[in-house]
Amino acid sequence: MATLIFFVIFLGLHINSSLAGTTNYNVLNYGARPNGVTDSTKAFLNAWAAACDSANSTMIYVPKGRYLVGPMTFKGACKSPSITFRIDGTLWAPQDYTILASSSNWLSFEGVSGVSILGGSLDAKGSSLWACKLAKAPNCPSSGATSLSFTNSNNIKIKGLLSLNSQMFHIVFNGCKDVYVQNIKVVADGNSPNTDGIHVQLSTDVAIINSTIKTGDDCISIGPGTKNLWVEGVRCGPGHGISIGSLAKTSEEEGVQNVTVKRTVFTGTTNGFRIKSWARPTTGFVQGVRFIGAIMQNVQNPILIDQHYCPHNLNCPTQVSGVKISDVVYKGIRGTSATQVAMKFDCSSKYPCKGIKVSDVKLTHSTREVVQSFCANAIGKTIGVVQPNSCL
Repeated sequence: MATLIFFVIFLGLHINSSLAGTTNYNVLNYGARPNGVTDSTKAFLNAWAAACDSANSTMIYVPKGRYLVGPMTFKGACKSPSITFRIDGTLWAPQDYTILASSSNWLSFEGVSGVSILGGSLDAKGSSLWACKLAKAPNCPSSGATSLSFTNSNNIKIKGLLSLNSQMFHIVFNGCKDVYVQNIKVVADGNSPNTDGIHVQLSTDVAIINSTIKTGDDCISIGPGTKNLWVEGVRCGPGHGISIGSLAKTSEEEGVQNVTVKRTVFTGTTNGFRIKSWARPTTGFVQGVRFIGAIMQNVQNPILIDQHYCPHNLNCPTQVSGVKISDVVYKGIRGTSATQVAMKFDCSSKYPCKGIKVSDVKLTHSTREVVQSFCANAIGKTIGVVQPNSCL
């Protein structure tokens, strides 16, 4: 309940904020050109520098049109207490995918506070890089750029943004606090590699509300060190679902705690709700997770805990997962599974999953076959009507 109150207050503070009394900086006045041809990178950076150096609340305005920009880093700390990017146009990546791929991020915010992004589109043109990777072409970049990244930043708001065809992750929050994301849309091909919609790690008090994510990897991925995450009203598909993990990448790892996911819809996804960890020792843990109120439409693995994660079955760890999973609730979940095992808890033999609670779940097979549940090293209980029959 305390978490819910926090997010209601947090939402109200953002909605009631006003742009009145701000100092405006139009990127056109700094040399940006909305023709999709002229490189406007320097103009955006100069507008940021001016806004950042102002003692007033500021707004960087991006009028309609297409703005060709390369990798940009917007650094704090700023004198301005708040900087709003009001985007009516589209930020347009260079046609040559190696320009972005040579950088970890396309648009990177580092050490900022009070930054808002309202509206606009980001078109990273990632399809050519995906094709290169999928074809395993020679000299193809092994990685790529995240479209929008916030690192060690506080009081961040993103509303009404469209992110198209990111080379890698679309939006990342790393080491952030007080983040509010609302009414965003992420679009990438279902076969696009590593194009997670939103990734959160080492971050506290993050809300993701009323958004649509169509991509080739996790719609939302939740990494180590995530605390007080609220997800509500998200539609996912195609994609790999909403995933905690993968965890146990390192032996020293922070835990994931106090995660609530409500009113979600999954359509044709690989997974629905997933917790995944590699089978190796670690200090990591997952505690206090609530998956409440979801519709699954032809989802391969609607409910899944996988502590033997190894996606390509190559060089898989042969140890035991050290991630301690406890107090995970699944409630009010309906829909269809594309496989017979609709509910799977494959937990660590050394640290069994504890406190798993399943209630009011009804999952059927998409072709009317009998659905099943699977449990290994899972301790918990079911409450009320649960289909498939629980193995807890």
